[in-house]
Amino acid sequence: MRLVLILFTFSLSADAHADPQKDRVKCEEIKQEIRYVQSQMRAGYTRAKGEKLRAKLRKLRAVRKKACR
Repeated sequence: MRLVLILFTFSLSADAHADPQKDRVKCEEIKQEIRYVQSQMRAGYTRAKGEKLRAKLRKLRAVRKKACR
């Protein structure tokens, strides 16, 4: 759910004249979400949960690649 909100926020705020401070904050939020997913992965999981976590991590990394330049 949080990932959907983050992705939606980025799609709305994709204007060329974005505030650099806001960009840094969004980038940090994405990094924090990545750290959270990684901590869940270190805690152990079932096969199904692991697949969901890996998919979520891939999506977050793709968003980070675009947002954190």
